[in-house]
Amino acid sequence: MKIRTIDQLDLSGKRTLIRVDFNVPMDKAGNITDDTRIKAVLPTIRLSMEKGAKTILVSHLGRPKGQVVPEMSLSPVAKRLALLLGKEVPFVPDCVGEAAQKAVASMKSGDVLLLENVRFHPGEEKNDEAFGKQLAALCDAYVNDAFATAHRGHSSNVAVTRFVREKGAGLLMKNEIAYFEKALVSPARPLAAVFGGAKISGKIEAINNVLGKVDKILIGGAMANTFFAARGYEVGHSLYEAEMLETASKVLANAAGRKVKFYLPVDVVVADRLDASAVTKAVPAQEIPAGWTAGDIGPATSLLFKEALQDAKTIVWNGPLGAFEIGPFANGTYSIMRVLAETDAITIVGGGDTDTALHKAGMFSRMSYVSTGGGAFLELLEGKRLPGIAALEE
Repeated sequence: MKIRTIDQLDLSGKRTLIRVDFNVPMDKAGNITDDTRIKAVLPTIRLSMEKGAKTILVSHLGRPKGQVVPEMSLSPVAKRLALLLGKEVPFVPDCVGEAAQKAVASMKSGDVLLLENVRFHPGEEKNDEAFGKQLAALCDAYVNDAFATAHRGHSSNVAVTRFVREKGAGLLMKNEIAYFEKALVSPARPLAAVFGGAKISGKIEAINNVLGKVDKILIGGAMANTFFAARGYEVGHSLYEAEMLETASKVLANAAGRKVKFYLPVDVVVADRLDASAVTKAVPAQEIPAGWTAGDIGPATSLLFKEALQDAKTIVWNGPLGAFEIGPFANGTYSIMRVLAETDAITIVGGGDTDTALHKAGMFSRMSYVSTGGGAFLELLEGKRLPGIAALEE
């Protein structure tokens, strides 16, 4: 990909619009409960300041659907960002129009300001050219550091780029692209992919795409139940997708044809219900009792997966291997985390629930790289071009 990055741009004295992802969780009182996404873009913001730019930040928060929703204002983010940067970050109550123009006009080199939620405008999610032009009018240079929204074709990451000559990727986006290329373009081998989560339908494109690139695939989570059913196993009350049985069979045949080692769980933890107080037991995958539900991979599978990953030089992981939110079904996901934490391989982890599980276990920092974008990461695994990245290509 021929994309310039912020470290290659001359930003001295320039009004620099940076698309960031400040879509942070807040409690009912409007307090930020997790500022990981804010901290993730601090290196880009600081570099922009060091280069003497007038740094203008734009982001979304939640899904206000083109309406002004006070609970989704970015005002609390400006306060947290000011604390993290150790300098004042003025907040502008709109992202375009007179208020934004006046605030930008009064900026000096090294200043940082935050604009209001870009999704308060209906033009944002429509990738409206006129709205993109309004955003572009605020700046001389544009930087996209919001990988988590790169799979969306919106005005603040696509339309705006058509009206700004100087553009590039931020340091976070640069890292996301670099680690993805390490994973699937030029990986150290053997390359293993671990897929979990609830549904095969949500990840079938990714599985099919990586089948031609990886040396081995490991499957866990409820999606494994669909493969079990495709093999004719009893799955009891376990979540599975009856309409995907033929697809699952084709994946297994495709893997065999490509000589890709394909690992399914050999045992599972089943319960009379998915509840913290449920009765549980480990059973062979072929022996899920009628009326019971598979909630996690079993201990034999954890050992098998550990052995299968021993020689891997690169491991890509997307999706938990069980209902980790519920105590009795967390062991499988945590066992894989420990394997990745202790390996010398490059470990690249998709966002979303996997990210949540890593934080819960305190193992986030022990991965080589954790993507900030669940949906965007998955679409890269599917082999798709992401609009937010394509818009930066020269």
